[in-house]
Amino acid sequence: MSDQIKHECGIALIRLLKPLEYYQSKYGTWMYGLQKLYLLMEKQHNRGQDGAGFATLKFDLDPGKKYIHRFRSNGDSPIKEVFAQINNYHTEVKEKNADLLNDPVWAKENLPSAADVYLGHLRYGTFGGDDIEYVQPLMRENNWKSRNLMLAGNFNMTNVDELFKVLVDLGQNPKEYSDTITVLEKVGHFLDEENQMLFRQYKNDGFKNKEISELIAKNIDIKKILQEASKDWDGGYAIAGVTGHGDAFVTRDPNGIRPAFYYKDEEIVVVASERPVIQTVMNVPSDAVNEVKPGEALIIKKDGKVSSEEIRVPQKRSSCSFERIYFSRGSDKDVYQERKQLGRLIVPQIMKVINNDSENTVFSFIPNTSETAFYGMVDELKTHLQGVQKKEIMALGGKIDEKEITRIMNKKIRVEKIAIKDIKLRTFIAQDKGRNDLVGHVYDITYGAIRSGVDNLVIIDDSIVRGTTLKESILRILDRLEPKKIVVVSSSPQIRYPDCYGIDMAKLGDFIAFKAAISLLKDTGQENVINEVYKKSKAQENLPKEQIVNYVKEIYKPFTPEEISGKISKLLKSNEIKAEVEIVFQTIENLHAACPNDTGDWYFTGNYPTPGGNKVVNKSFINFIEGRDQRAY
Repeated sequence: MSDQIKHECGIALIRLLKPLEYYQSKYGTWMYGLQKLYLLMEKQHNRGQDGAGFATLKFDLDPGKKYIHRFRSNGDSPIKEVFAQINNYHTEVKEKNADLLNDPVWAKENLPSAADVYLGHLRYGTFGGDDIEYVQPLMRENNWKSRNLMLAGNFNMTNVDELFKVLVDLGQNPKEYSDTITVLEKVGHFLDEENQMLFRQYKNDGFKNKEISELIAKNIDIKKILQEASKDWDGGYAIAGVTGHGDAFVTRDPNGIRPAFYYKDEEIVVVASERPVIQTVMNVPSDAVNEVKPGEALIIKKDGKVSSEEIRVPQKRSSCSFERIYFSRGSDKDVYQERKQLGRLIVPQIMKVINNDSENTVFSFIPNTSETAFYGMVDELKTHLQGVQKKEIMALGGKIDEKEITRIMNKKIRVEKIAIKDIKLRTFIAQDKGRNDLVGHVYDITYGAIRSGVDNLVIIDDSIVRGTTLKESILRILDRLEPKKIVVVSSSPQIRYPDCYGIDMAKLGDFIAFKAAISLLKDTGQENVINEVYKKSKAQENLPKEQIVNYVKEIYKPFTPEEISGKISKLLKSNEIKAEVEIVFQTIENLHAACPNDTGDWYFTGNYPTPGGNKVVNKSFINFIEGRDQRAY
């Protein structure tokens, strides 16, 4: 993705199933869990770079001993900085008595990093900016162990207004208006309710208060708490939590929008946002890593019992297709093949726009995240070329000419490394003029690979959102090579609608496909469509989300995808670019063929899996028409 957008958050949970002495004996260090957490977070660092944090929970410490610790950073290198806080503790001990660092019993009593449960989080900010208070895990503290709660999640809720009102109606006074706080307080409320219910029950049975605390910790119903808390949630979520008495859980939305995976053996339970991360960290095959199923929760009791429980009734699976196109690590075996297939399937469209002239075309990719789709594209181009060569040889009939055979066999797909990212755009240049000049130098190009005025240049990208980097940087740079034609290929379809489930694409007016459709309506004298959609959207603005219809689809309805792509090409081609420019997008049908198990395509189709999605796109369109540059959720 040449346009910069913020990624989804990443979660990491480690639950050790043995005492720390076990890991000291087997692996030579009680820090086994801590080290695994570090690796899980480091290998998911791309999922959020606004902040990092983790919390630890110790079992069975005496009263008065601190058993919950939390470390957070919102600095430039948050993972490094948050683990540096831990290293400072270790360094102090090492300087005084190095042997103590190898004593798991002493460490658990004295070091915050020696624990039974580790909960980590990598954050990008939507609500709350980059303030340290918004860096997860979030905590809800209480003197009763079983009322303490820590949460970390990859989620966006579309109905924060409703959730906030529910909390107020319960008599609470939430400290912030955000989905993170409302989710924390909602789970916390029903955690309190469950505690209170059990307390009354055991009190009536004649147990003493200390006994009651132990009974609550043993019998508290995490499944029930999550079922009650999540009743009103509308959004995509994978939320991990730990209670103060030692129960842990990871729960996932019923549509499976946000991802979560886990691995379990007799020593450890590991949860992360991505399967290959767990494979690498734990050195296990892919079939040993399980998916947390949509609508279910993985619950790990303090006694080590692990179960999967249905929390919400599973709905039509709508797991995010952007995970497959862009976000997930390409080392996942399925993601790798799916991205290659996306590249293969778009080849017929490419051949059409270059008039089947592969001999005078150079193929490349930008940025690096599109490299896998590039491999698939090249594979299919080679297959296509082999078909052409076969037909030409067959056409020779009995007239075998060695020179002609050599000419045919020497045909090849011309592949070059055209663009190389050189620097990262820094935000300290605030003025548009200075910023655009800097953007124009983000990539270096390989001179001499293109025959001036003769060759086409085909560049594949994984997706095109705003088109800003294409227009201000990439197309200008590529034009310096003087190709006859520049073809930019998106391995994903046109992004037409905002996301509201965890990716920072919230404003309709930012999307180049939306701008193209609006321009086409104006060009063709159909501005009445814009006005009618606004009237319909405004009329349903205050309706319950369940009654809202996505009328924004009508903005695109008068035009074919090819017509919109043609307009995008014109919008992105500035006057100083000499080469012809054409933008090619993947089709929806090809997306589904390449990623059959991950059908969440609302970015492209406007088919939102929850009512809140229609509410968001409705609000986003109203904001656009009324000139409000703000989020729609």
